[in-house]
Amino acid sequence: MDSLDRYEVQIRYTKIDRKNDSIFFIDYDFQVDKDAYFYPASTVKFPIAVLGLERLNETDTLNREVRYYVEGDTLESTFSKDVVEIFSVSDNLANNRLMELLGQDAINASLREKGVEPVRISHRLGYHSEDLQTKPLIIYLNDSTTGITKPSINLAPIRLSLKNIRKGIGYYEDDTLMEDPFDFSLKNYYPIEAQHGVLKRVIFPEQFRPEQRFNLSPDQHAFLLEAMKILPRNAGYDPTEYYDGYCKFFIYGDTKDTIPSHMEIYNKVGFAYGTLTDCAYIKDTKNKVDFMLTATILVNKDGIFNDDAYEYNEIGIPFLAELGREIHRLELERKR
Repeated sequence: MDSLDRYEVQIRYTKIDRKNDSIFFIDYDFQVDKDAYFYPASTVKFPIAVLGLERLNETDTLNREVRYYVEGDTLESTFSKDVVEIFSVSDNLANNRLMELLGQDAINASLREKGVEPVRISHRLGYHSEDLQTKPLIIYLNDSTTGITKPSINLAPIRLSLKNIRKGIGYYEDDTLMEDPFDFSLKNYYPIEAQHGVLKRVIFPEQFRPEQRFNLSPDQHAFLLEAMKILPRNAGYDPTEYYDGYCKFFIYGDTKDTIPSHMEIYNKVGFAYGTLTDCAYIKDTKNKVDFMLTATILVNKDGIFNDDAYEYNEIGIPFLAELGREIHRLELERKR
């Protein structure tokens, strides 16, 4: 808090009040500014996963359990597996497979149509492929028949013109230090406002007009909620490497303790380029408390990007964990 410019913190906390059958949201913001850029990292996987499920509902020949692979790859998957991997351990390849299904332009258009703005998804994750053409998916329609999806050609991204779009004093490129600020203008853009908008539509769809909601069947919606709160150990991952707080930064990110069963955290985190973000709906079933919280922080003391010298464990994750605990404490104390 004594170095606000350095850490670029943005926070939105939503208090949820209920009266009879009505739900009321009260948003509280700290430094939230859609024009102040931060790198969203893996938080973009949240809307991509939701839109992937929506596409399945709108395609007669597809469902969550069909096996498929990306043309040119040998790894088979299912859409169910992809969505669970995205939320449990933030798997990049699972996200990229769904991007091949959807395409950047369709993702952006669908979010805008639902009133989720501003947003711009321009590239895949992990290897940052800026390829504008998606790859076909080879779908197993049954044991002996395959189908193929039609690839899409997407528009080239336009450079973003936002505050803080160039960050730091240098960056590494192919092991060479470039002594210029790092330019994020062609990267994904998914600010707090848009992240919170997707979260609200998924958790409380009935609070939005039909055209603003995601087109999910009751079964798909229930599956999505289960995937969002799943812990790695319940998704088949080694709990030593992928402990409960691995992708749950708020409240539990700085501990390897087991998250109690009454604490349900429906969320998506992101961490890359020194930026840590969490977008979460937190429900304490024992104490009948629930709230929404989205926050981001930049931890890059030396101002150099791509050097893997970020203060994630020293500053970033402890900050977000403590922020979650403080908001939870406030919720426990407030009168309803």
